[in-house]
Amino acid sequence: MKKPRTLQQAIVHFANPDNCLAFMVERRWPNGVECPTCGRNDVRFISTRRMWECKDKHPKRQFSVKVGTIFEDSALPLGKWLVAMWLVANCKNGISSYEIARALGVTQKSAWFMLHRIRLAMQNRSILKLGGSGSEVEVDETFVGGAARFMHSDKRKRRITETGTKDKVAIVGILERGGEVRGAVVGNRKKHALQTNIRAHVKAGGTIYTDALMSYQGLKEQGFAHQVIDHAEKYVDR
Repeated sequence: MKKPRTLQQAIVHFANPDNCLAFMVERRWPNGVECPTCGRNDVRFISTRRMWECKDKHPKRQFSVKVGTIFEDSALPLGKWLVAMWLVANCKNGISSYEIARALGVTQKSAWFMLHRIRLAMQNRSILKLGGSGSEVEVDETFVGGAARFMHSDKRKRRITETGTKDKVAIVGILERGGEVRGAVVGNRKKHALQTNIRAHVKAGGTIYTDALMSYQGLKEQGFAHQVIDHAEKYVDR
């Protein structure tokens, strides 16, 4: 399959849903389509819906090429996503969400969402999420910043305005046991910030291990098996 070399070629090429499907299958499953839930490769293609169905009977046996990728929870068609990725990869001076919105005919809010997902995929060198059925993923958060006692007095007065963690940066780390590690800067440790990052990086169906922070409550309702380690009692559960 020839790669589009110009924006016009990219728009025309990815306007065809069959081209989008073939493009994704070639890169995601070069050795044949596999079920994202159980890993079996004896699946049948439902041409009327551009989806596959696994022959093994289990939850989520029907799946699209979006499942388990950064496109999964988006209503935007693949054609717009792939053109946006072409723009990000080929605009040497960068591209804003407003330019993406004008080029694709979507709202600036949608374009901003797309840009964040695409840049995340470029950073991780993969459009796939971590985890899935049977996987185990550990999630924890921390604050990063210099200790006040090591700073010069002038710098300490300028940078440390309060006690505690207010003047530090919150980050969340996500580790798939036996797999990748991913990290992201988050604005705070509140439920929305942490769980938004978990959904962006981890596929539903696996087990997530966290500490007892209240912000992690509700993960079971989003399709994850949630296990909690209470650090007041222990740090490891083997």
